[in-house]
Amino acid sequence: MLPKGGIQEIMKQAQKLQKEVERAKEELEHETVEASAGGGMVTVIVTGKKTIKSLKISPEILSEDKEMLEDLIIAAVNQGLKKADELVQERLGVLTGGLRNIPGLEL
Repeated sequence: MLPKGGIQEIMKQAQKLQKEVERAKEELEHETVEASAGGGMVTVIVTGKKTIKSLKISPEILSEDKEMLEDLIIAAVNQGLKKADELVQERLGVLTGGLRNIPGLEL
């Protein structure tokens, strides 16, 4: 059973949802998450759009071997990207009621 107003009402609601999703995506460009590895020896800040804004390496770790430093950087970045994904799902999930892959919304 279609809501009162039929297809036009559904289209109107879909357009409103699309605008809200676009606004939320724009806001995610300015929101950040922080992640670290090695007890804070490597720290990364990532935006909700999965752009790395900063990477900090503690001076103490620079005297360690190269492979260890590389592993810590990878771990911190991966954790930051995971947190960014969680932030996106949190923000957009509110708008979509937790639904994913809604045609035309490009989440």
